[in-house]
Amino acid sequence: MKKIILTIILLTIMVLPIFSNLLFPDSVISTEKVKFDSGDTAWMLVATALVLLMTPGLAFFYGGLVGKKNVISTMFQSFLAMVVIMVLWVVVGYGLCYGPSIGGFIGNPMSNLFFNGVGANTSWKLSPTIPLVLFAMFQAKFAIITPALITGSFAERIRLWPYILFIILFVTCIYAPLAHSVWHPDGIFYKMGVLDFAGGTVVHMSAGWASLAGAIFLGRRKIQNINPAQVPYVLLGTGLLWVGWFGFNAGSAFGANAIAAQALGVTTASAAAGGLCWMFLDKIRGYEITAVETCLGILVGLIAATPAAGYVSIYHAVSIGAIASLISYIVVSEFPKGVIDDALDVFACHGVAGMVGMILTGVFATRAVNPALVNQEGLLYNGSTLFTNQLIAVGAISVFAFAGSYLLFFVVNLITPLRVSEEVETFGLDSEQIGGEI
Repeated sequence: MKKIILTIILLTIMVLPIFSNLLFPDSVISTEKVKFDSGDTAWMLVATALVLLMTPGLAFFYGGLVGKKNVISTMFQSFLAMVVIMVLWVVVGYGLCYGPSIGGFIGNPMSNLFFNGVGANTSWKLSPTIPLVLFAMFQAKFAIITPALITGSFAERIRLWPYILFIILFVTCIYAPLAHSVWHPDGIFYKMGVLDFAGGTVVHMSAGWASLAGAIFLGRRKIQNINPAQVPYVLLGTGLLWVGWFGFNAGSAFGANAIAAQALGVTTASAAAGGLCWMFLDKIRGYEITAVETCLGILVGLIAATPAAGYVSIYHAVSIGAIASLISYIVVSEFPKGVIDDALDVFACHGVAGMVGMILTGVFATRAVNPALVNQEGLLYNGSTLFTNQLIAVGAISVFAFAGSYLLFFVVNLITPLRVSEEVETFGLDSEQIGGEI
């Protein structure tokens, strides 16, 4: 049965696009010349490449943290997300996120099925200076890395095909509604005035809560206390993520402009503060400073900066990185690992730092940085409405992402078992599933 289903999917992917001009006459790219800003377009091309670079960076980061027998399989899961989600994005994903709104919760995919109407001579309403196809490809990279982030929570114990099915369902049922409701002009959270510059809710909170759901559903690993296999991989992955994050955050300004520059500065300052705070906390508690722990602090600083990047000052970015680092450090230290096996602390880092960044955006956002913030300034600037809206969004999205993801794990497990056998787990996924070890 599996072979039949895969054959049908493969044939659909191969054949249907060939006749797309007949099925979707409007998808033919217009020859009419439209004037875009060359500087904005050039920057967004670079930013799109930088965001894609983050997924291989994540592969190195996660691959270095797991045991030696699971390095390749863990890294491969990130690359699978690049392959699977990109095709899903072209077929239906973009439309679900940015198609005509259905009740403010999800987009109608029929208008953009197989990238129908997504061409080089039109633009997205919130990024009028760049081609629509560039905006769509930039956003595709966010959809790719989000399910890849989740892989750290169930590392060393998930089967390949159920994982692929899960990430397809996750992007369709969890990521797409969140992206639409937060970033689409007709989305329910967007219209509320919720601020999420580059994905604190859509990317990091959704991945964090899904990771917690996955760790609970799959249960503990047989062997948990494993030393990182490749610390140099962790350092390399952190470097690639930090560089890629400039595209992630600064690119979300959709142009080579002052807000992009501000976002880059906020990202850098918050990341550095997060890493420094984590180092200090280790020393305060009597531990030695280590490369892996410092990298976790840098990552937390990057995550916390994500929702705030285009709205806060550089000096407040230092506070954001440090506060997020402190809170995530406490959660990592006190997390009940003997009960819930979130293998690489995805919830404690991505989920918690995403929530902290969202809430602190409601504290520090100011028109002095972003003049578009009309009646949306933070608590520090006597604005209570934004702070309240941020709290409502954090609460509602947390419930939706956790409950929805747990349901998806349950459904996938009914279709095909998620977890590998005890024998495979003992010998490692690299040799049993991928056919090789480092």
